[in-house]
Amino acid sequence: MTEPALAFDDLTLGYDSHPAVHHLTGAVERGSLTAVVGPNGSGKSTLMKGIVGVLDPMEGAVTVGKGMKIAYLPQQSEIDRSFPARVLDLVRLGLWRERGLLGRYTRQDGERMTQALSAVGLTGFESRPIDTLSGGQMQRTLFARVLVQDADLILLDEPFNAVDAKTIGDLIALIERWHGERRTVIVVAHDLELVRAHFPQTLLLARQKVAWGMTAEALKAENLLRARRFNEAWSEDAPWCEEHDGHAHPHHQHPQGGAGPHESVDAPHSQKGAA
Repeated sequence: MTEPALAFDDLTLGYDSHPAVHHLTGAVERGSLTAVVGPNGSGKSTLMKGIVGVLDPMEGAVTVGKGMKIAYLPQQSEIDRSFPARVLDLVRLGLWRERGLLGRYTRQDGERMTQALSAVGLTGFESRPIDTLSGGQMQRTLFARVLVQDADLILLDEPFNAVDAKTIGDLIALIERWHGERRTVIVVAHDLELVRAHFPQTLLLARQKVAWGMTAEALKAENLLRARRFNEAWSEDAPWCEEHDGHAHPHHQHPQGGAGPHESVDAPHSQKGAA
């Protein structure tokens, strides 16, 4: 049996002793393309941070397949646009694992960066300060950085936020290219119609796994309704974690207050929402 790209074993992640992802178990196949969807505050971005090691598990474990290189694109809101850097500087950061922050860059490195910028439609933008870029141009720059990383496992957190339809189409084409190259791609998204059209696999989260599998099955109306109800249930009035088999986990309490229903989960055909 082929080793999975990722394996989750009773994984719980959170902040300040407040769990945000509860008892997640499952595996992501190598070469798969998976969307992660769910209500506001359902743990989608938290899961991505747990995979890359920004957050340590509160319980359980996440295991990355041996030898797999990871590229992680966080939400744009987490990037300081005021930092005095050019487009080329940001793309070059994709090579830091190979060259180090102060390493010498080769002619081949320059060609890789040029090809990456061409692939995202930013030829001629090399010297543009990043604080002058539109949201779509910034996201294209970040995708170029992912391209030069040449990773086996690609994690994208809300890559379609605050970008125009043309950019979304171009970014989807890049994601499908990576999938065709048998790279493993996981994308946090909220546009369910986009997910249905382009993502074969979907993980529906509401701080715990609601459904995970083929997208058409995972995004059935009854699963979306369950996700909304699960998300509303996390409160101090529900102090124990309950596994699907009904066995309680008395190791931690639910965080205070539940996030409100996510629009795309509350209404399956909506295309709005936040991570």
